[in-house]
Amino acid sequence: MLETAVYDCPYCGEAVETSVDLSGGDQTYIEDCQVCCRPITFVLQVDGQEWYLEVYSEND
Repeated sequence: MLETAVYDCPYCGEAVETSVDLSGGDQTYIEDCQVCCRPITFVLQVDGQEWYLEVYSEND
């Protein structure tokens, strides 16, 4: 199940839209910012129908 999430890049501060796959449950993964291309760590927590996405720079 894909959902759309908007996050603020921890480097450039731009609001960026991404898709998250809730079917895999809790996940931690790295993607590059679509604006500044720096690596962002995504932490996705899924609890039933509710989910929460946190983003961190590589130094956090």
